[in-house]
Amino acid sequence: MLSKVKSRTILGIDSFPVEVEVDISNGLPAFELVGFAHSTVKESRERVRAAIKNSGFEFPNRRITVNLAPADIRKEAPLFDLPIALGILAATHQMESKELEDLVVIGELSLDGRVKPVKGVLPIALGIIEEDGNRLLVPRENSQEAALTNKIEVLAAGSLQELVSLLRENRESLTVKCQETSKTPKPLEISTFDYSQVKGQYHAKRAMEIAAAGGHNLIMVGSPGSGKTMLAKGFPSILPELTLEESLEVTRIYSISGLLKEKKLLVRERPFRSPHHNISKDTFKLG
Repeated sequence: MLSKVKSRTILGIDSFPVEVEVDISNGLPAFELVGFAHSTVKESRERVRAAIKNSGFEFPNRRITVNLAPADIRKEAPLFDLPIALGILAATHQMESKELEDLVVIGELSLDGRVKPVKGVLPIALGIIEEDGNRLLVPRENSQEAALTNKIEVLAAGSLQELVSLLRENRESLTVKCQETSKTPKPLEISTFDYSQVKGQYHAKRAMEIAAAGGHNLIMVGSPGSGKTMLAKGFPSILPELTLEESLEVTRIYSISGLLKEKKLLVRERPFRSPHHNISKDTFKLG
């Protein structure tokens, strides 16, 4: 018995399609997961097993092989728990495969079957805009983030048991509408510093005004304490507001980093980051 579920993975700030293939055959009980998967993905075997059992479904006591295609792209993060679980249920005829044909599915499962939020939902939503006819199924906590694009239909899942039941009987109840528009900005709390608070530094401020007006790059060189960071911190205050496309681009980065705050989904302010000169790439964070 074979079933296929569409999903996506994150690579950099972009997303790529992944087909989750589930095959259940005779043989000694086993659960094999192949397709260049990171350890966080391989651990999904135990989460999926427990979630299916605790949701009232039957976990097959047979040989299960899950392939994440294509095999040459590394898959990270627990995005594939939900598509793997749905693939197993479809392969064992506990749900119909046709119910999954037009869905791109992502989500992490808890042991009791609840669907937990994941990172990188916005770039995944942006990635399937060109895939006509596909709808995106995400965890309920990520539903508003996915709906920011306003160009795809988003379905939200709270638990595995509820999801399977509603896919059978009332799929439209899973559909989510975006509550945030360009007219209701809810910026992320990013510290800004206004140039009116800078005394002196007339030549430096003039240079930054020219850079802001012309969209130029700017490098500041000087001794410690001369005001370089202070001037850079105030730079966003003289830049124009982000367009919707720019906001989505910035929000995409925050989404992948897991820094989007509840009810403050779309980043409306230009971000400022002040890493120390000796910081490593492993400890660098947006902020």
